[in-house]
Amino acid sequence: MSIAIATSLHTPFSEAVARTRQALAEQGFGILTEIDMKATLKKKLDTDMEDYLILGACNPPLAHRAVGIDRQIGLLLPCNVVVRADPADDTRVLVEAMDPQVLVQVSGDARLQEVADDVAGKLRAAIEAVGATSG
Repeated sequence: MSIAIATSLHTPFSEAVARTRQALAEQGFGILTEIDMKATLKKKLDTDMEDYLILGACNPPLAHRAVGIDRQIGLLLPCNVVVRADPADDTRVLVEAMDPQVLVQVSGDARLQEVADDVAGKLRAAIEAVGATSG
């Protein structure tokens, strides 16, 4: 099993980020956290890397359902969505979301399956929407 739901775009990085934010919002996800890995690693380690942004996405009703089943599942929330430049192809941007099925596998709690399926459906729809607008 892959841990990611992914697509690739041939657009500028900033456009890929904007499309990703919009697609996530359309599926009911808000962005709770944002980590700019490129800037952080430059500042903390004085090292360079390609554009790499981690968005901590949360769909409150689904997060509430998951935490209602297993309080420790909060350790795996929010759902991380990565927008990153492809180091092997400077014309391509990758958009990847953690597959929520990982929640079920890590927790071992089958009661989370329905929630994971719902989250996966929404994340897949968002990632497909980002890819569908690729030009």
